[in-house]
Amino acid sequence: SAIEPALSHVRRTSRASQDGKVGHVRPAHPPGRPRHASHLDTWDAQPLCNRLQICSRLSMTAWCFLSGGYVMQVIDAAQAASLIQPGDSVLVSGSGGGHCVPEAILEAIEARYLETGTPGRLCLIHAVGIGDRKLKGAARFRHPGMLWRSITGALVDSPPLIGLALENRIESYTIPQGVIAQIMREMAAGRPGLITKTGLHTFVDPRQLGGRQSASAKEDLVELLTIDGEEWLRFKPFPLDVVLLRGTTADEDGNISMEQEAIPGEMLSSAQAGRRLGAAVIVQVKRMAKRGTLPQRAVKIPGVLVDYVVVDQAQRQTYWSDYNPSYSGEMRVPLQGLPRLAFTERKIIARRAALEIAPGAICNLGAGISTGVSAIAAEEGVLDQIVLTNEQGFLGGAPLTGPDSGAAQNFDAMVDQPYQFDFYDGGGLDVAFLSFAEVDSRGHVNVSRFGDTIVGIGGFVNISQNARKVIFSGTFTAGGLQIACEDGKLRILKEGRNAKFVSSVQQICYNGTFARDQNRIAIFVTERAVFRVGAQGLELSEVAPGIHIERDIMAHMAFRPSIAPDLRIMDERLFRPEPMGLAQDLARLPSQARRPRRRLGEPA
Repeated sequence: SAIEPALSHVRRTSRASQDGKVGHVRPAHPPGRPRHASHLDTWDAQPLCNRLQICSRLSMTAWCFLSGGYVMQVIDAAQAASLIQPGDSVLVSGSGGGHCVPEAILEAIEARYLETGTPGRLCLIHAVGIGDRKLKGAARFRHPGMLWRSITGALVDSPPLIGLALENRIESYTIPQGVIAQIMREMAAGRPGLITKTGLHTFVDPRQLGGRQSASAKEDLVELLTIDGEEWLRFKPFPLDVVLLRGTTADEDGNISMEQEAIPGEMLSSAQAGRRLGAAVIVQVKRMAKRGTLPQRAVKIPGVLVDYVVVDQAQRQTYWSDYNPSYSGEMRVPLQGLPRLAFTERKIIARRAALEIAPGAICNLGAGISTGVSAIAAEEGVLDQIVLTNEQGFLGGAPLTGPDSGAAQNFDAMVDQPYQFDFYDGGGLDVAFLSFAEVDSRGHVNVSRFGDTIVGIGGFVNISQNARKVIFSGTFTAGGLQIACEDGKLRILKEGRNAKFVSSVQQICYNGTFARDQNRIAIFVTERAVFRVGAQGLELSEVAPGIHIERDIMAHMAFRPSIAPDLRIMDERLFRPEPMGLAQDLARLPSQARRPRRRLGEPA
């Protein structure tokens, strides 16, 4: 008799859901009290032993109603789109080329807007760029009047939004990927934002641009604090109205597993933040499972956090891969099966960067040319001697290059993105391999905005500001560069149109002066020269065989770097197509593997 009213309501709601009657209802009510007051007296009148017996027989669905919770409904993508109202703040999960992106829902939102003109003036929030660099992902919000504000780590995967920001048609902010991932936990707990040193003395610092990419972006999303005499940044929490996430399987109670997903993301933190703020939490999955059949430890998002589930049986693992079990850790592939880099300037640069590897080193591979370091390590047979990681949450194995970049194969562990950034921010990286677009005489680096494009910063600031050593990789010039290698020597056939070593970078994403003051090491690797940051700024430390310093280097720089007293010739093996024998080099180096502060058998 105590549970019948709740069960009756479950049946009525289930029928309403099947009839297509969908509405997000989570009205405020006293915490822990049933929403339906008529049930309260009956429940409270039961002795404790009776309540426990009743609970043991209830499904999660019935118990949620009895305790005043909200029961998940299965809806279609169009119904999910109808829940978004004009002016909403919408958080979207995912990374890069379709990894954990709820694409079917985004497509339905776009279709609704094109048909009805609503919802408009949305604020779109996502931790890192999402899209196929054409019209999918975040680019579905490109239509006039649809977007009001964009807050993300990167725009590079959604070119139409770059145009909107450049034309000042939206308020555009790019803030560190790790900040957006971590702030979800802060919001879930009701804390006053994220307090961190990440971003100090970069364009994210409010004393510079505060992460702004358009003139109309007036609001301060970050402020400077002083705590115990030290400078910190406080990134303010965001309002959330709708949270769009993705998993692989949902059961009838809304529990979500992610067994076939290519990245873990920050799904749990995002759902918790949405729950606390009263947002509608909608999860796209590939399939449904019967209640109670998902392994408990496989559940990544508990059903109590999920309002709606959208099933898309055509859901792909990424935009380019329908399903690859090695991406989700369900199998390992032979190392010889990993793709090898073609012998171009990109491989030369990745090879020289790989020479900075030491046995046992914990490394990060950023975007661009630096992703090739994993392919070099595999080709040279040293992949198992180092720990490669990426910001999406992988430790060990080989992070992928190309359109599926962001995923990994043969990894040892996959952790949620916020925890990976905790490790990075805490100085866990021995070496970071990153890219550069512009460098100035002080060793400042810009990767975010240059020329007529806005890329954003992704996890660049978190990584570069906290790693012990950073290897910045890139071609010496950009736009049409052509080279040739003959007998271990490099020849420039055609120079690139755009200089990358400039008098002043457009945006400071890495502050060379600040890093040097903190005793952090920075090395800049190109196909023809290697630079390092010295006491007087950038200095030339290596030159490729066959390259003339004045003609091929100095003539294409907006400043004249100093020449290192120990200037040397780059290793000739870099410029030959056969493997370098990197394994033999590593065998002669001391290990950088972590040693515990206290070790057995040693005196205290």
